[in-house]
Amino acid sequence: MLTCYYAAMQIIPAIDLLGDYAVRLEQGDYDRVIFHQPIEEFMGRIVATWPELIHIVDLEGARDGALRSDVVRRCVNLSRSIPLQVSGGIRTIEAAEQALSAGASRVIVGTAVWDEPSALKAFVDALGQKLLVAFDVRGGQLEVRGWLASTGLSVDQALERCIEAGVTRLHVTAIERDGTMRGPDLALYRKVCSSGLRIVAAGGVRDDEDIDALEQVGCEAAVMGLGYLTRMGLSLDS
Repeated sequence: MLTCYYAAMQIIPAIDLLGDYAVRLEQGDYDRVIFHQPIEEFMGRIVATWPELIHIVDLEGARDGALRSDVVRRCVNLSRSIPLQVSGGIRTIEAAEQALSAGASRVIVGTAVWDEPSALKAFVDALGQKLLVAFDVRGGQLEVRGWLASTGLSVDQALERCIEAGVTRLHVTAIERDGTMRGPDLALYRKVCSSGLRIVAAGGVRDDEDIDALEQVGCEAAVMGLGYLTRMGLSLDS
């Protein structure tokens, strides 16, 4: 049986959803789909490796700003009780609670927590440890709305807001590395880890060498897309 255990670092396979398909986009570009497969088929392949946690991104929900709770339930039913962290279209506390009620173990929220300064604290107070704040970075600034808009916040400004609001865990994506297999942006992760917050890293993670490097800068977990398939001896198609 395949296993994704790796020392102290948690390895989290990513499943990006668009419509009824699991997909991979290059650098988050909806027009650059480099792979697609029916949800059930791809979920089955990932579940067969028995990871500790699966990362689900509903790209349609992120783009359109609406949680698809039916999709969350669908993934939960396919997960064989493996916990899921879910993101995409969670723009209110009520939507976050719906995702948790549908079976998600924790939720990732980006756009909604950056809309106004008070929103971040409200989400932290409502969701506690079940919340990961999406920290999606391109060109040194945070992006939202499915990576289609900038917040105008620098990494340092956003970190300061998170610390003040009592955030405990960030899901940090280097957008320019996502889907590229170019390796993680270690300078970015070194900076966010210096904040003392727990960091889940995503974007360009390829192999054990990258995982080692992320662990050394202080990340607690790494999300892998294409790299996970390679690491587990799987191809895109089978």
